[in-house]
Amino acid sequence: MPLIFIFVIFYFLLIRPQQKQAKEHLKMLGALKKGNKIVTSGGIIGIIESIEEKEIVISTGSNTNIRLTKNSVSSNYPAAGVKK
Repeated sequence: MPLIFIFVIFYFLLIRPQQKQAKEHLKMLGALKKGNKIVTSGGIIGIIESIEEKEIVISTGSNTNIRLTKNSVSSNYPAAGVKK
């Protein structure tokens, strides 16, 4: 009985919130479009120049383009760190 209780606590405190956060991240990645300002997981801020299936190209200014995977996008820039 205590083992089941511990599993239920782990589910509601750890597993479920992680799954919800992963779903939101996938939804955000699916909604990316050319012209969006984004932040990468490395902290680079840029504007999306082109989008492919698994890769994007961002412009960071001064004719500098960076090609990276979609999964490395952390968030949209205006929404980064803003909680509703």
